[in-house]
Amino acid sequence: MKKILAAVLLSAAAGAAFAQTPAAPANGGVLCSSCGTVESVRQETRKGKGGAAGIVGGAVVGGLLGNQIGKGTGRTVATVGGAAAGGYVGNEVQKRVTSKKVWVTRVRMKDGSIRTFEQPAQPTWTAGSVVKATGQTLRKV
Repeated sequence: MKKILAAVLLSAAAGAAFAQTPAAPANGGVLCSSCGTVESVRQETRKGKGGAAGIVGGAVVGGLLGNQIGKGTGRTVATVGGAAAGGYVGNEVQKRVTSKKVWVTRVRMKDGSIRTFEQPAQPTWTAGSVVKATGQTLRKV
């Protein structure tokens, strides 16, 4: 009786360990043609886009500051230079203000190729999960 109980417990433990293997897809271990295994998931920051608001705002501030320097033609050169530099800086500031965080998932596809996918929110899968690619979106298998 003890041997039977031990065998049942051992097989149940082995079955539970096998069921928790993340790389085994639900369809019996066969990857579909558009499926793959997640290699990594990481968060990255994407720089935003600059625009007219940043350029114009920066140029105005830079021009005003440049106008405070020098006299005569030197003042004019400083104003123009300040406006140009301010426009550049304003554009860069706008890019940083409009930056966003994305989640990048690296997937090894069934054919051995590597593809990357971006999601705006943290995905539910982790390294070792099996996912299916449809266009540029992923879903857990």
